[in-house]
Amino acid sequence: MKDTLRITEIFFSLQGETRTAGLPTVFVRLTGCPLRCQYCDTAYAFSGGEIMTLDAILDQVAKYRPRYVCVTGGEPLAQPNCLPLLERLCDAGYDVSLETSGALDVSQVDGRVSKVIDLKTPGSAEVARNRYENIQYLQPRDQVKFVICSREDYEWSVSKIIQYGLAERAGELLFSPSHQQVSGRELAEWVIADNLPVRMQLQLHKILWNDEPGH
Repeated sequence: MKDTLRITEIFFSLQGETRTAGLPTVFVRLTGCPLRCQYCDTAYAFSGGEIMTLDAILDQVAKYRPRYVCVTGGEPLAQPNCLPLLERLCDAGYDVSLETSGALDVSQVDGRVSKVIDLKTPGSAEVARNRYENIQYLQPRDQVKFVICSREDYEWSVSKIIQYGLAERAGELLFSPSHQQVSGRELAEWVIADNLPVRMQLQLHKILWNDEPGH
């Protein structure tokens, strides 16, 4: 339908990761995802949801009077009307980020948005879905995330940073340990040993709220 999106939830919490971790943020979680990463913690967003107009979404976001808005999923770009939603959120004056798998084209995303592109590691079970053409659209405000499931994933991620010059293309490179597969301490020690130009991050929402929906 024109000017509508299927929405799983809209909620106000602290950003759990990325460059704005710890900052109060409104999350707009879109329904649906074409990927099935083995570590996915938002499978509840694969289906269901509520059809909402863009006006209704903007009205609900405004009630929280946020500075930061994160559009996430699922995979937000699987719904074409995600693009006009991002544009309207930027027009409203919010600092807007988009969390995307990187499997879909990001070339039409509003240039004011901070794209957080999750480059899928082999351990994700979806490495074949990476759309490397998206790398050419990275800007200094953008971030590239790697979820590390093993030492092999870590070495693969380092090789991609070098191969594509990601440290020069993106504003932030983010390394996250896959929950119950790699410990935070283990990943931290690898990053320190190699003096990588990355931000090692833990998921704050898991620590504070045990990843309960709505947080």
